[in-house]
Amino acid sequence: MNLTVTEQAAEKAKALLAEKGIEDGYLRVFVVGGGCSGYQYGMALVKTVDEEDLITQQHGVKLVIDPDSAPLLDGAEIDYHEDVMRSGFTIFNPNATKSCACGQSFDADDGGGTPRPCSH
Repeated sequence: MNLTVTEQAAEKAKALLAEKGIEDGYLRVFVVGGGCSGYQYGMALVKTVDEEDLITQQHGVKLVIDPDSAPLLDGAEIDYHEDVMRSGFTIFNPNATKSCACGQSFDADDGGGTPRPCSH
Protein backbone atom coordinates (compact mmCIF):
# COMPACT_ATOMS: atom_id res chain seq x y z
CA MET A 1 0.00 0.00 0.00
CA ASN A 2 1.53 3.24 -1.13
CA LEU A 3 -0.46 6.05 0.50
CA THR A 4 1.34 9.17 1.68
CA VAL A 5 0.34 11.94 4.02
CA THR A 6 1.95 15.37 4.03
CA GLU A 7 3.38 16.80 7.25
CA GLN A 8 0.61 19.44 7.32
CA ALA A 9 -2.11 16.76 7.00
CA ALA A 10 -0.44 14.61 9.66
CA GLU A 11 -0.25 17.53 12.08
CA LYS A 12 -3.94 18.31 11.56
CA ALA A 13 -4.91 14.64 12.00
CA LYS A 14 -2.87 14.40 15.22
CA ALA A 15 -4.52 17.59 16.52
CA LEU A 16 -7.99 16.20 15.75
CA LEU A 17 -7.18 12.88 17.43
CA ALA A 18 -5.93 14.74 20.52
CA GLU A 19 -9.04 16.95 20.51
CA LYS A 20 -11.21 13.81 20.56
CA GLY A 21 -9.10 12.27 23.34
CA ILE A 22 -7.85 9.38 21.20
CA GLU A 23 -4.17 10.27 20.74
CA ASP A 24 -3.40 6.59 20.10
CA GLY A 25 -6.14 6.39 17.45
CA TYR A 26 -6.03 6.19 13.68
CA LEU A 27 -7.08 8.24 10.69
CA ARG A 28 -9.20 5.87 8.61
CA VAL A 29 -9.21 6.70 4.90
CA PHE A 30 -11.71 4.92 2.68
CA VAL A 31 -13.55 4.93 -0.62
CA VAL A 32 -17.25 4.19 -1.08
CA GLY A 33 -19.49 4.03 -4.12
CA GLY A 34 -21.40 7.21 -4.80
CA GLY A 35 -20.45 10.82 -5.17
CA CYS A 36 -21.03 12.67 -8.41
CA SER A 37 -18.21 10.84 -10.23
CA GLY A 38 -18.71 7.26 -9.05
CA TYR A 39 -16.55 6.92 -5.93
CA GLN A 40 -16.43 9.13 -2.87
CA TYR A 41 -13.61 9.65 -0.38
CA GLY A 42 -14.21 9.35 3.32
CA MET A 43 -12.18 9.85 6.49
CA ALA A 44 -12.86 9.09 10.11
CA LEU A 45 -11.02 9.16 13.41
CA VAL A 46 -11.13 5.68 14.95
CA LYS A 47 -9.89 3.99 18.11
CA THR A 48 -9.61 0.46 16.75
CA VAL A 49 -8.93 -1.35 13.48
CA ASP A 50 -10.19 -4.54 11.90
CA GLU A 51 -7.89 -7.53 11.51
CA GLU A 52 -7.76 -7.24 7.71
CA ASP A 53 -7.06 -3.48 7.66
CA LEU A 54 -3.80 -2.14 6.27
CA ILE A 55 -1.92 0.21 8.61
CA THR A 56 0.85 2.66 7.87
CA GLN A 57 2.41 5.39 9.98
CA GLN A 58 3.84 8.63 8.64
CA HIS A 59 4.87 11.84 10.40
CA GLY A 60 3.55 10.41 13.67
CA VAL A 61 0.00 9.66 12.50
CA LYS A 62 -1.34 6.15 11.94
CA LEU A 63 -3.41 5.67 8.77
CA VAL A 64 -5.73 2.71 8.35
CA ILE A 65 -7.21 1.55 5.05
CA ASP A 66 -9.64 -1.30 4.43
CA PRO A 67 -8.62 -3.88 1.79
CA ASP A 68 -11.39 -2.83 -0.64
CA SER A 69 -10.30 0.82 -0.64
CA ALA A 70 -6.56 0.08 -0.84
CA PRO A 71 -6.30 -0.45 -4.63
CA LEU A 72 -8.22 2.77 -5.29
CA LEU A 73 -5.95 4.75 -2.94
CA ASP A 74 -2.64 3.21 -3.99
CA GLY A 75 -0.22 6.05 -4.80
CA ALA A 76 -2.55 8.74 -3.41
CA GLU A 77 -1.41 11.68 -1.28
CA ILE A 78 -3.41 13.21 1.56
CA ASP A 79 -2.83 16.89 2.22
CA TYR A 80 -4.47 19.57 4.34
CA HIS A 81 -5.16 23.05 3.01
CA GLU A 82 -6.35 26.08 4.88
CA ASP A 83 -7.19 29.32 3.11
CA VAL A 84 -9.82 32.06 2.98
CA MET A 85 -12.28 30.07 0.84
CA ARG A 86 -12.13 26.68 2.55
CA SER A 87 -10.09 24.41 4.71
CA GLY A 88 -9.89 20.66 4.87
CA PHE A 89 -8.20 17.49 3.80
CA THR A 90 -7.63 16.89 0.10
CA ILE A 91 -6.60 13.75 -1.72
CA PHE A 92 -4.51 13.72 -4.88
CA ASN A 93 -5.23 10.36 -6.46
CA PRO A 94 -3.32 9.22 -9.56
CA ASN A 95 -5.91 6.44 -10.01
CA ALA A 96 -8.69 8.95 -10.69
CA THR A 97 -9.54 9.19 -14.38
CA LYS A 98 -11.98 12.05 -13.72
CA SER A 99 -12.98 14.04 -10.67
CA CYS A 100 -15.96 16.11 -9.67
CA ALA A 101 -15.67 19.85 -9.26
CA CYS A 102 -16.38 19.44 -5.54
CA GLY A 103 -13.15 17.39 -5.21
CA GLN A 104 -14.76 14.79 -3.00
CA SER A 105 -15.50 12.16 -5.62
CA PHE A 106 -13.76 10.50 -8.54
CA ASP A 107 -14.00 7.77 -11.15
CA ALA A 108 -11.34 5.17 -11.92
CA ASP A 109 -10.54 2.96 -14.90
CA ASP A 110 -12.63 0.13 -13.46
CA GLY A 111 -15.73 2.33 -13.75
CA GLY A 112 -17.00 1.21 -10.33
CA GLY A 113 -19.32 3.16 -8.12
CA THR A 114 -22.64 4.72 -9.02
CA PRO A 115 -22.54 8.49 -9.66
CA ARG A 116 -24.90 10.66 -7.63
CA PRO A 117 -25.41 14.45 -7.64
CA CYS A 118 -23.02 16.58 -5.61
CA SER A 119 -24.32 17.59 -2.22
CA HIS A 120 -22.56 20.97 -2.40
